[in-house]
Amino acid sequence: MKINPRIDALQLMLTDLRTRNEPIRHKAAFKGCQPEFQTLVSRLIKQLEDELISEKTTNLDN
Repeated sequence: MKINPRIDALQLMLTDLRTRNEPIRHKAAFKGCQPEFQTLVSRLIKQLEDELISEKTTNLDN
């Protein structure tokens, strides 16, 4: 498979989102929006995973 900067960027973003960013989570908890924050993170992870799969499939086809 060829090197693809978009795949690398998507993988890095997913790694970053899956890592617990405590300062942001504490701020969300303080503001009382932790469940909403976690829902958004989960939706974004799913969207990025779908894009990564699509990009990998496209990259294999080329």
